[in-house]
Amino acid sequence: MKIIVLVKEVPDTYGDRTIDEETGLADRAASEAVLDEIGERSLEVALTYRDANPDTEVVILAMAPESASTTLRKGLAMGATSVVHVADVALAGADLGLTAEILAAAITQTGYDLVITGNLSTDGSGGVLPSMIAEHLGVPLAGSLSSVEISETGVTGVRLTDAGTMALRSALPAVVAITESLPEARYPNFKGIVAAKKKPVVTLSAADLKIDPADQSAPRSIVLSVARKPPRTAGTKIVDEGDGGQQLADFLLKNKLV
Repeated sequence: MKIIVLVKEVPDTYGDRTIDEETGLADRAASEAVLDEIGERSLEVALTYRDANPDTEVVILAMAPESASTTLRKGLAMGATSVVHVADVALAGADLGLTAEILAAAITQTGYDLVITGNLSTDGSGGVLPSMIAEHLGVPLAGSLSSVEISETGVTGVRLTDAGTMALRSALPAVVAITESLPEARYPNFKGIVAAKKKPVVTLSAADLKIDPADQSAPRSIVLSVARKPPRTAGTKIVDEGDGGQQLADFLLKNKLV
């Protein structure tokens, strides 16, 4: 079994997250860069299966700047077999369509039985990459799963809905997208950290994947403008002089809150 886990380097959730108004891109120097937590949970799903099936190969795949190599090694320290790192300056600011195309090409080139990813990242929060990648690969998608069971021939899981739960099953190969209902990732131990230094890291460019990011004939979305979120203004203050209830009701009706 060969499992590819998609991970992403993101600005620390607990740090400052700002946009560079000149480029329209996230200012990654504003806070510490870390592995996205949902990616770590995806890796934990793969490693838990590998714990019971030692012949399983777990490959981390990420599209990230060259500087992300240190961050990606955390996944190796957790127990992943190897890393495939797509690093190309031409991919900076890639939209979801190009990102999905690149990742699907890297998955195909690497080879796989199962792809595990988070349902959405904590920075972009697009939420569509799993379905776009599955479409490129031509395989089923089991998305937004709150539990996952992997076997040699297929994968099953449960998706929570507003009406209840939905049980899903798919043969392999397939793409699985998980939610934060899955267990937190394990911590790297000393042995894992030492072993990570000897594990292989394959670096690919867009050219290696035979994709031209500047191809004008391909459908792409671009950022037209960027602006900072306006500061919050003071709310409406109601002074009760015997008519506070009526003022509150009028405010709610005026703002269509009731």
